[in-house]
Amino acid sequence: MEITIRFSEEKDFEKLIELDHRVWDAATTPADIVWSSIDEFRERNPEGSQIVAIVNGDVAGYLGYHAPTPLKTNQHVMEIDIAVDKMYQGMGIGKKLLDKAIELGKERGNTKVSLRVLSTNKGALVFYKKCGFIEQGRLIKEFYIDGNYVDDVLMYRLIE
Repeated sequence: MEITIRFSEEKDFEKLIELDHRVWDAATTPADIVWSSIDEFRERNPEGSQIVAIVNGDVAGYLGYHAPTPLKTNQHVMEIDIAVDKMYQGMGIGKKLLDKAIELGKERGNTKVSLRVLSTNKGALVFYKKCGFIEQGRLIKEFYIDGNYVDDVLMYRLIE
């Protein structure tokens, strides 16, 4: 199995949309993620704004990155979101995407990577902890999803 990690390109957009529609559900996100067109996706996620994992020519996962706020005093932080297709999970793809993000963060002068994950997303919580992320806070009962209150877990990892 050949895994290629690179920045997103226009040719990936259709597959990235399909991946979003397969991966995100009530256990992994507090809101439906539905793209109505490639143009809408492109506007929100221009080329190079995501790191993609390609396995045998197929988009297997991605990692999006951005500053958490537009404040100059917050630009040292890289906030990420990550998705790996269920059929490719457990193959080290998420770790490769994260390693590339850490490398990018170093190049950009970031000193911290942060993320948010639903408390119901047990697999992601285990993965992030295994990758050195630490819980830095928890927004208790932040979301009401499918009749249940769900915490929003805030995690971070310093870039050294």
